[in-house]
Amino acid sequence: MRKLSVASYFLVILLAVAACSKFRKIEKSPDWRVKYEAAMVYYDKKEYYRASVLYEQILPVVRGLPEGEKVQFYLAYCQFYDKLYLLASEQFKTFYETYGRSTLAEEARYMYAYSQYASSPDANLDQTNSINSMAAMQEFLNRYPNSTFREKAVEVIFTTQAKLETKGFNNAYQYYRMRSYKAAIVALNNFKNNFPDSHYLEQASFLVVSAEYKLAQQSIYSKQAERYKAVVDHYKEYIDKYPEGKYLREAEKFYTDSLEKLSKFKNTNT
Repeated sequence: MRKLSVASYFLVILLAVAACSKFRKIEKSPDWRVKYEAAMVYYDKKEYYRASVLYEQILPVVRGLPEGEKVQFYLAYCQFYDKLYLLASEQFKTFYETYGRSTLAEEARYMYAYSQYASSPDANLDQTNSINSMAAMQEFLNRYPNSTFREKAVEVIFTTQAKLETKGFNNAYQYYRMRSYKAAIVALNNFKNNFPDSHYLEQASFLVVSAEYKLAQQSIYSKQAERYKAVVDHYKEYIDKYPEGKYLREAEKFYTDSLEKLSKFKNTNT
């Protein structure tokens, strides 16, 4: 068994060397047709790196020829499958700008947007690519409202929207955790305006009440009455929207204590 295993190992190495030697020979060929046919075979075998190397070599030669359209399109897909998403998005964009009348132009526009989406990172990182992908996908739907890619495009938009919501909420909540309550109030209110249907909305509304209360506590005396009044106002907004809210009891404590504080201010000033 061990001898067989060693023999198999060397056989794999020999096959790999032979395949590499064959690829190098094709890569050095002066005939673009040889490279084109080989690239198509590599693509079908899902050897995308080798296919992309050959496509890139012959792309300047075949541009303007019937083969040029396929080379540009498959090169974009090679980069996509190799997870070079930003490069792929640019290749797909180049394709539909160059071959706008092609039957593949619709798919290329969709893949341009989808490649942007695939390149977007987790919600805690910069979401520029997410924003770009959502805009590109919406533009795609506007151009092709009945596209076969419609359902996937809508799903991308909803998924990206959810990621942006999470990013927006986490950014606002970070101010709260850092006890920068004034900044937290602004950020949380902006979040509520930007994402009026978010599932974070109740939590954001409660955090505004909490942040207003904590800000009032740490404020100078001359600012406290105004800020406890803000607690009362935001509590009323919260209770109107969420009469049986998850954070009701805690919000009521802030509200009750703020009323007591306001009552004392009133008695002191009379």
